[in-house]
Amino acid sequence: MASYRAEDDYDYLFKLVLIGDSGVGKSNLLSRFTRNEFNLESKSTIGVEFATRSLNVDGKVIKAQIWDTAGQERYRAITSAYYRGAVGALLVYDVTRRVTFENVERWLRELREHTDPNIVIMLVGNKSDLRHLVAISTDDGKSLAEKEALFFMETSALESTNVEKAFSEVLSQIYQIVSRKAVEIGDDTASAVPRQGERIDVKENSSARGFGCCSN
Repeated sequence: MASYRAEDDYDYLFKLVLIGDSGVGKSNLLSRFTRNEFNLESKSTIGVEFATRSLNVDGKVIKAQIWDTAGQERYRAITSAYYRGAVGALLVYDVTRRVTFENVERWLRELREHTDPNIVIMLVGNKSDLRHLVAISTDDGKSLAEKEALFFMETSALESTNVEKAFSEVLSQIYQIVSRKAVEIGDDTASAVPRQGERIDVKENSSARGFGCCSN
């Protein structure tokens, strides 16, 4: 899956959201994926930020519009509005802080309350580079993902480990759902292309959800 540079030329526009507690590394995952940058002194996001990047999937240009939602409790009422129209999510916890893992189920409930029930969700254990501080094992992450029918991956925004892979997998799964829907209704690819800001409905296609893994 290669990067595609012409940002204004795309076949599909998919909205993704990054959610999870404050300080788990959501903003650095976003900057690593969209700009290949990492900031050791990055501050907590206030409200919402977003960035875009386009990828080539099966010969189609997929533009991802990725929203970075603040993890602080006092901003939850603000960020909940931004779930609208999302067809993919990366639910992030910090592998060195157990409380961020314990809060995953709360974030998951909120996500499912505000989005389509078949949204593609990747559970992400970030900061895997801090191996000597790990508080949540890979097996614990996999078990929760399996229980909740999520995809799972461990990442390091600092070392750029699995960041590209995590975003690419979510986008690929969404594309497969949309492609199957187009075939099922007898539509061609062009007519399935969403307009700017248009919601992509992924109902009736649950096969892309389910436990998927890799931590490597």
